[in-house]
Amino acid sequence: MDYLIALVLGIVQGLTEFLPVSSSGHLEIIKGIFSTDFDPKESLIMTVVLHFATALSTIFIFRKEILQIINGIFSKKSSEEKSFSFNIIVSMIPAAVVGIFFNDIIESLFDGQLILVGFMLIITGILLFFADRAKPTNNFVSTSQSFLIGIAQAVAILPGISRSGATIATSVILGLDKTSSAKFSFLMVVPLIFGKVAKDLMNGNILSEAIDLGPLTLGFFAAFFTGLFACKWMIGIVKSSKLKYFSYYCFVVASITILFKLL
Repeated sequence: MDYLIALVLGIVQGLTEFLPVSSSGHLEIIKGIFSTDFDPKESLIMTVVLHFATALSTIFIFRKEILQIINGIFSKKSSEEKSFSFNIIVSMIPAAVVGIFFNDIIESLFDGQLILVGFMLIITGILLFFADRAKPTNNFVSTSQSFLIGIAQAVAILPGISRSGATIATSVILGLDKTSSAKFSFLMVVPLIFGKVAKDLMNGNILSEAIDLGPLTLGFFAAFFTGLFACKWMIGIVKSSKLKYFSYYCFVVASITILFKLL
C-alpha cells in the first residue's frame, strides 16, 4: 500500500467521520480515483483501522463527558449519566445485529461499488436537507428514540450513508436538542468500533492480512489528528444549522461519482 494513498485516506476519514458526508463513501471514492487494488476484506480492514483512529479522537474530545457517564454507571443513585449510558447501549443494538449476521454482505459492499455510493450520498443529502429545517428544541434523547437513532446508524453501515449525518438528522427530526444530538451521535459509535476491532483481533482477521503496517500507521495518525479538528468543527456546524450546505455537497459529489463510474 502506498504511503500517499494511506495519508489521503487518513485525512479523508478524519474529516468525513464527523462531517455529515459519509466517511466510508469517501474512502471508496478515493480508492476508485487512485485505482487501488484492495480486495474486499483488505478494504474493510483499512476502513476499520481508520474508524478506530477517529473513535480515539472522539474519546479525547469528550473525555470529560465519558468520565461523567462512567461515574453515572457505577453510582447507586439514578442520574442523567446512567440514563444516557443506557440509551447509548440501546442505540448500539441495531448496528450490532447487522454487523454480526450480515458481515459477509457488508464486506462485499466495500469493493468499489461507486454507483451504490453515489445513490446513498443522495439519500444522505436528503436527510440533511430536512434536518436543517427542523426547529431548535431543548429535548433530550429517550430510550425509544435511542433505538430509532440506532436503526439509522445500522443503515449507515452502507457506504455513502453518512453515519453522523444519518444519526444527527434522525435525532433532530425526532425533535431533540441539536448539540445533544451531535454528542450522542459521536459517542454512540465508539463502543461499536472498539467491539469490531476486538472481534477482528480475536479472529485474526487483521493480523492475518498481508498489509504493510507503515502506511497503515500513517493513515491511522492522519485520521486521528484531522478527527480532532473535525469533531469540534461539526458541533459548531450543527449548532448554527448549516447542515443544508452539506446536503448540497452530497448531491454534487453523488452526481460526479455516478458519472465518473458510468463514463
